[in-house]
Amino acid sequence: MKENAKSKLKKTLQTEKDFKQVLDNNKALIIKIASVYFSNPDDRQDLVQEIAIQLWRSFPRYNSKYALSTWIYRIALNTSISYLRKQKTREKHMSKIAEENSVILWNEENHSTEYLKDLYRLIENLNPAEKALIILHLDSRSNREIASIMGISKSNVSTRLNRIKSKLKQLNQKK
Repeated sequence: MKENAKSKLKKTLQTEKDFKQVLDNNKALIIKIASVYFSNPDDRQDLVQEIAIQLWRSFPRYNSKYALSTWIYRIALNTSISYLRKQKTREKHMSKIAEENSVILWNEENHSTEYLKDLYRLIENLNPAEKALIILHLDSRSNREIASIMGISKSNVSTRLNRIKSKLKQLNQKK
C-alpha cells in the first residue's frame, strides 16, 4: 500500500515538473494571446493565470498525437473567450463613472514598437473569434493548424481571415 502511494506521489511530482516545463516553454504564446484580449496589465495577468489553471486541469488529458502548441492554443483561446464573456458581464454591473476612468496601460517591454501598439489597438475592435483567428495568423500558423485549433474548416479560416484583414484595413484608415 505504501509503495502505491509513493508511486502516485512520484508520478504527480513528475507531472508537475513536466507541466512547469510546458508553461516555461510556451510563456510567450500565452502572454501574446492574453495581450490580444486585454490591454490592461491587471486583466492580462488575470487571464494568463486563468489560462494556466485551465491548462493544468487539462494536462492529464493531453493527447500527444496532436502538437502541444495546438493543444495550448485551443485551451488558451477558449479560456480567453470565456473569460472575456465573464468580464463583459461584470462590466455591465459597473457604474458609468468607473468605466470612463479606466485607462489603457501598455507594458513597454511586451509592446516595444509603435507598430505593435497600433496593431493591438486595431485588434481590440474585433470580436473574440476574430481576435483568435488573427493572433494565430500573425503567429505564422498555417490555415490547417488554425482550422484544427479553432474547430472550423480550412476554407472557413481563409474566408474569415480575408474579412478580418479588410476590417483591420478599414479601421486603420479611419484612425
